[in-house]
This record gives sequence, structure tokens and C-alpha cells, in this order.
Amino acid sequence: MKQTISALVDGGKASAGPPLGPALGPMGINIGAVVGAINEKTKAFVGMKVPVKVIIDPATKEFDISVGTPPTSALIKKELNIESGSGEPKTKIVGDLSLEGAVKVAQMKRDGMLAASLKAAVKEVLGVCVSMGVTVGGKPAKEFQAEIAQGLHDGALKE
Repeated sequence: MKQTISALVDGGKASAGPPLGPALGPMGINIGAVVGAINEKTKAFVGMKVPVKVIIDPATKEFDISVGTPPTSALIKKELNIESGSGEPKTKIVGDLSLEGAVKVAQMKRDGMLAASLKAAVKEVLGVCVSMGVTVGGKPAKEFQAEIAQGLHDGALKE
């Protein structure tokens, strides 16, 4: 029967120390290999806490790693290097995200999104920007979403 170990690790900086080492030790698997695989899968989230699940088959000592992603708002804050979103998003703007930044966030979140295309995923990210008080390309995020829907940015949103 497979066993699952869940942990919150620093993106790209997991170590054999707590919380992973003590949980993985009794399983008899190569902790270094697990930590290396986690760091490889979480390198895009450096500086953020990332939820990770290690699924282990004790009989064969094989393991699989499932990496969650931080919330979209956390990725936007990291991209803009801001502490928090706006408490008054309609009147107080806290940052301006570039289209490239929105694409980067969409690609990080893509596995957890229901969006069928990169274009739809970017529009989802821009929806979060609306509620955070973040403009995109110097324009209100809703306006930028409308431009994407009209196809004005299709060149930058190719998969």
C-alpha cells in the first residue's frame, strides 16, 4: 500500500532536514534523490512556500512527487515584488504587471487551472489582478482582458 507524505517546502530549496528528512527516513528510500526531484520541480517558486506530496511505494522504494502551486495572488505579488494587494482595488493601484509577467504566472498555475488555452489562462490571471488593484501594461486589467478577447495580443499568447 502506498504512503503519502505531505510537506510545505521552500521552492527550490528543500533539504534532507525537517520536515522531509524525518518523515522519509523510516521509508528506506534515497532521501537525496527525493529532495533533488522536489527542488527540480519547485525551482520556479524560489522564495515561496510550496505544498508538496511524496507518494511512496514501500515495497519497491519507488516514489512520485506531486507539487501544488501557491495561489495566483501570491505569484502576482512575487512577480511585482509587493507585500499585498489593494484593500480598495477600484481606487488604489498597487502595481503594474506586464503581459510577460501575466503569461509567466499563467504558465506556473496552468496545471491547476481549468483554462483550455494559454490565452484563457492569462485572462484568469488578469481576473485576479482586477481584485488585487493591479493594472496590466498600464491599463486596467478588465480593459486588457477585453483586448485579449479581441485578439490584439495573440502574438504574445501563442502556446
